[in-house]
Amino acid sequence: MPEVSERVRALHARMTLEEKLAQIVGYWIDQNGTVAPMQAEMAAGKGDPSLLGEITRHGIGHYTRVYGTRPVEPTERAAWLWAEQRRLKRETRLGIPALVHEEVLTGLAAWRAATFPTPLAWGASFDPELVHEVGQAIGESMRELGIHQGLAPVLDVVRDPRWGRVDECIAEDPYLVGTVGTSFVRGMQAAGVHATLKHFVGYSGSRGGRNHGPVSAGPREIADVFLPPFEMAVLDGGVRSVMNSYAEIDGVPVAANPDLLTGVLRERWGFDGVVVADYFAVAFLEVMHRVAADRGEAAGLALEAGIDVELPNGDAYLEPLAERVRSGALDERYVDRAVLRLLAQKEELGLLDADAFEDEPPAVVDLDSPRHRELARRLAEESVVLLANDGVLPLGAWDTPPARVAVVGPNADRAEALMGCYSFANHVLAHHPGVEIGFEIPSVAEALAGAFPAAGLPQPELVHARGCDVEDVDTSGFAQAVAAAQGADVAVVVVGDQAGLFGRGTVGEGNDAESLELPGVQRQLVEALVATGTPVVMVLLTGRPYATTWALEGSGPRPAAVLQAFFPGQGGGLALADVLTGRVNPSGRLPVSLPRATGAMPHGYLHPLLGGPSDVTSADPTPLRPFGFGLSYTSFAYSDLEVDASVPSSGAFTASVTVTNTGSVAGADVVQLYGRDVLATVTRPVTQLLGYARTTLEPGEQARVTFRVPTTRVAFSDRRLVRVVEPGDLEVWVGAHAAASDGDGATNHTGGAIPQGTRERFVPPAGAATPRSVVAVTGDVHEVGVADPRWVEVEVARIGSGVPA
Repeated sequence: MPEVSERVRALHARMTLEEKLAQIVGYWIDQNGTVAPMQAEMAAGKGDPSLLGEITRHGIGHYTRVYGTRPVEPTERAAWLWAEQRRLKRETRLGIPALVHEEVLTGLAAWRAATFPTPLAWGASFDPELVHEVGQAIGESMRELGIHQGLAPVLDVVRDPRWGRVDECIAEDPYLVGTVGTSFVRGMQAAGVHATLKHFVGYSGSRGGRNHGPVSAGPREIADVFLPPFEMAVLDGGVRSVMNSYAEIDGVPVAANPDLLTGVLRERWGFDGVVVADYFAVAFLEVMHRVAADRGEAAGLALEAGIDVELPNGDAYLEPLAERVRSGALDERYVDRAVLRLLAQKEELGLLDADAFEDEPPAVVDLDSPRHRELARRLAEESVVLLANDGVLPLGAWDTPPARVAVVGPNADRAEALMGCYSFANHVLAHHPGVEIGFEIPSVAEALAGAFPAAGLPQPELVHARGCDVEDVDTSGFAQAVAAAQGADVAVVVVGDQAGLFGRGTVGEGNDAESLELPGVQRQLVEALVATGTPVVMVLLTGRPYATTWALEGSGPRPAAVLQAFFPGQGGGLALADVLTGRVNPSGRLPVSLPRATGAMPHGYLHPLLGGPSDVTSADPTPLRPFGFGLSYTSFAYSDLEVDASVPSSGAFTASVTVTNTGSVAGADVVQLYGRDVLATVTRPVTQLLGYARTTLEPGEQARVTFRVPTTRVAFSDRRLVRVVEPGDLEVWVGAHAAASDGDGATNHTGGAIPQGTRERFVPPAGAATPRSVVAVTGDVHEVGVADPRWVEVEVARIGSGVPA
């Protein structure tokens, strides 16, 4: 049994079986059409609450998405919620309020609430401190509205960009996922609410990138790739809730796997919070996995494995589970274990206090405050990745500013194109046509209308044409778009995705891709614009990386510059406009490799030697742009790498490097420390990110960046499947990205802008890296435990000006 207070134990001792089961289920008030109209009347002070009273006669554990199922006025809904919680206290025998949970992946999924960049953009920022601030802002909005638990972050490691839920993920590197995701957890929980890790574990490893597809990952891949981000968020983030994965791993559904939900999560890591079911995951044991004959057996399997609360409703954990307990098929102690965990969580959140919900609900709520907007815009700015530039960008650096700009493409003037699948607009409002988004979210075209004066430039004439839709194959709009480009000094074409669910869109939950070509006829549109001879800047607003070899390395005419933005949220249009004009220097780095072709998938940068290009195969998986890649309007150089010569296998070593802004404008660099085992008892990646540091430097300014790296960063599961650090040589270097080649450390790795007017083709360099240093890992094999450190400590010291700008 979990460690719980005497108050909780006394409350539990009074419970009937029905009251226990009521506490370990949710109820989705607005999902049931017969209940929602009644709730609308109740929110207005009318209606008969008897139906809800009957449903909750024994109490209730969770209320599911009170604010996030349909557009409701937040203050009116808060008034209803406070009244409903008081009713639960007053009219149920035990007087226990409900725990309210909501989706919060890109901000609180409620009407009029701020929408932040999608998690793939968090990864592109390489800025966990900023993500912490965003998490705290979201948590404060939740707390104000009486919401207790947020269903985020997603810590699934990207394994195949064809998977529709890539936009919900942070990166393909476990350490980047773990550090950024844990920072979000810490921020959200600092506001007094609970975060929920999704989806424990292996969900993103499905065959062919198909949602709910079987996962064939071996135990070493599970341990070394999928589990580390969750381990960090549990042990270092103190997360209070975890959600199971829908996946089946080697034939065993995670929802019925006690080795993972209890053995790893609780017994090995010491997690003492609550495990909630992903929506309908318990029923899926019967209807999708076919490992349970009925709902009762499904409930028993899930509860025994370690799922404490069934969400979104109680289809299995109510009558079917009660029958199983009464028949003796399931020991009631499993029910007691879950109930005690849930009650302890409610106590921790203050729901068992006598004064819970005795205060007044908020009369005024600002879910899109100036602080929200500032954070959303700043994170969007830091996440934009410059993939190619022949000198056309920034537009503000032209000798003669452009007088006419064509802004074209299906995503140029659509607010929905800036937001991810789990944004309220794309997740909920898509079912409520005609309802306004509820906050300001300028499209790229709208943002450009004010960006030039803000950058101190004359406002050019802007000409807009859609050209085509995201998914359609209709090319009748091409002529107008081509005409707009022909009469312009530069054309900005905004293409990409529309996020949605289960066929409603091109990316998002259930929208898995067979091809990584841009949807519809968008490629043809870009090529038609390039053929005009007008310089074209291609802006990608997507939820996954696409294979755009034709735009970046093709043999024919190509766009003059390419920008990648991963659903940058409500500040994304403004951020992109500022990057285009030069008011913001792009500093995002790819959190996922950019694929060269669909047929090269699945592929990630963390591959062993035979996972890369090889003489024994004609298939080349080399990415179009590697993990960690990103250009800038300035240039940076690395020099004087110093690394400890040796380190005990249970210790930590330091690596220090000088980074210099060798360009003419201020900019932010992401200093990336990489390493590899020279020899190991199992195959190891040829390149592994060890640590990173985002550093902003003025022209000519230098900084000394020091990493303190615990040896656990190169730990792996040995042949016994024990996680160890082996003695031996470890090569260490600093590089511009995962594929950066050795150099003298003084080479421009970000490709500063070529003066406008030259139109010289810019080919991104391989990327400079410091010469590799060797650290000798000494001593015996070290078996890694939960007390070992998992984080790299980073110190950045300014050391004055270096190379003259």
